[in-house]
Amino acid sequence: MELAPFVRGFGLGFSLIAAIGAQNAYVLTRGILHNHHWVVALVCSILDAVLISAGILGMGGLIRIYPGLVSALTAFGALFLFAYGLYAFRRMFKIEVLGPESKRVSRSVAVATVLALSLLNPHVYLDTVILIGSISVRELPPNRLSFGIGAALASFVWFFCLALGGQWLQRWFQTPAAWRALDAIVGIVMWALAISLVRELL
Repeated sequence: MELAPFVRGFGLGFSLIAAIGAQNAYVLTRGILHNHHWVVALVCSILDAVLISAGILGMGGLIRIYPGLVSALTAFGALFLFAYGLYAFRRMFKIEVLGPESKRVSRSVAVATVLALSLLNPHVYLDTVILIGSISVRELPPNRLSFGIGAALASFVWFFCLALGGQWLQRWFQTPAAWRALDAIVGIVMWALAISLVRELL
């Protein structure tokens, strides 16, 4: 495996994934709760690896051919993010459910939620399938595998660091006020992303 294309892929993948987003907020929250955070991080990482592989294999052309698919994902994504943000804001005002125990969910719910947050976000496809896929074309054919492995590994490193970081933050979330603040931040992030998707549609 060539080192230079691997480093380029890792750098690109890390720069794209290390941004405030629905996935990151959810992984961090699961880490703080110590609630299926490793499973959620693994699902996010595998999903990114699959989409990056699809982009390098040239599947980005399908998205260009069917722009209506992106529009539909954008609409559903905006609706889901708005609903999730509303759920977070409602939790802020329910004092009896502000403790960490009440925020724990089953593994199936955690996985289903992070899949929805990921797959209903059109930027996931634009970043992984189209952007990384199109940039990988600049690499010589023998180097594209190294480039793709680097980009996918960046995703694994980032999400597992988020899950671990959430554990480190756990001691700061021992009071209802801390959980209220976290719910407010999550709600704001989700609604900001929903608004950005609506603006793209319009």
